[in-house]
Amino acid sequence: MSTAVSFEAANYQPPTWETISQAHALIAPRIHRTPILTSTSLNTLAGTHFFFKCENLQKTGSFKIRGAANSILSLSSEQAARGIVTQSSGNHGAAVACAAAWRGVPAYIVMPKNAPKVKIQAIEAYGGKVTLCEPKVSSRKE
Repeated sequence: MSTAVSFEAANYQPPTWETISQAHALIAPRIHRTPILTSTSLNTLAGTHFFFKCENLQKTGSFKIRGAANSILSLSSEQAARGIVTQSSGNHGAAVACAAAWRGVPAYIVMPKNAPKVKIQAIEAYGGKVTLCEPKVSSRKE
């Protein structure tokens, strides 16, 4: 029997300003405030204004730490005590491992065996326990 939270698109409700504010308050002390850059040459070429949020400078190297941290830090003590399991080829796994370490709970990351070694090492550096599988999405779910 699965205890995983299921996502049903038909029941999806967008977040409210209140839930966004709560998420921000929860994760802000732990994440970087990353810069927003612009490009005059791209703006001129496209005839519009581009803004680039540099989440590559975020902890774990991507924006994914924001969602992982919010989810894991929001778990009840009972839920968190069971540990965290996810499948990833890299950045999401690193974010989950990092946020789980902040919470003091184990993180188990299922990755394809052809995942870049640097991604596996990053997850392990955050304390994640990596299990390798065949490089098919269906293998990660077994």
